Amino acid sequence: MTNFDVLIIGGGVSGMQSALVLGSAKEKTFASDKEIGIIMHQKSSHLQNAKFNNALGINPGTLGSNILADGIKHLTEKYPHVSQILDEKVITITAIQNGYEITTNRSVLFSKIVVLALNYSKPLTIKGLEKFIIPHRKAAPKKDRIQLKNENFLVTDGMYVCGTIAGVRSQFAIAAGSGASVATDILTLWNGGNHTKVHDKA
Repeated sequence: MTNFDVLIIGGGVSGMQSALVLGSAKEKTFASDKEIGIIMHQKSSHLQNAKFNNALGINPGTLGSNILADGIKHLTEKYPHVSQILDEKVITITAIQNGYEITTNRSVLFSKIVVLALNYSKPLTIKGLEKFIIPHRKAAPKKDRIQLKNENFLVTDGMYVCGTIAGVRSQFAIAAGSGASVATDILTLWNGGNHTKVHDKA
């Protein structure tokens, strides 16, 4: 069984943003020994069909599919210590002692912390999350979207959520921000509760 300190499930904008922030903390003493992974499942990401003209720092007309591809490259080149798990889909998440067992179509993984970075479409096919599913609070009711019950992105002990499945609106900057927020919450936890963020400096 592969063990992680944090495993992000979902390779869309919120999941990759969370992985980038966590990965960037490698030089911090409290994060230097942490095993970080991301299940880079992107087929269901709404970025696949998106085109951006109103996102800061992204050239107008950029396609979401290109952002997904560039995000993988960015994470690989800048933070290679973040393990990318490709071509796997999560089937079940089970709470066990000191963390979670994550069963995919190919393997069984363990993580002390899980970050769910999924989209808000039905059905949510991952078993073990049923009791947390509620109607999405910031989507048009006719769209019949879902979210996971959470308090400031925390679903339950050791389980975080970001992106539209967290209940935020389907807007690139908002989804990315939620992923960064979750990452800094985890870094704060690792840093003994001292509020933590990671700034890049020239």
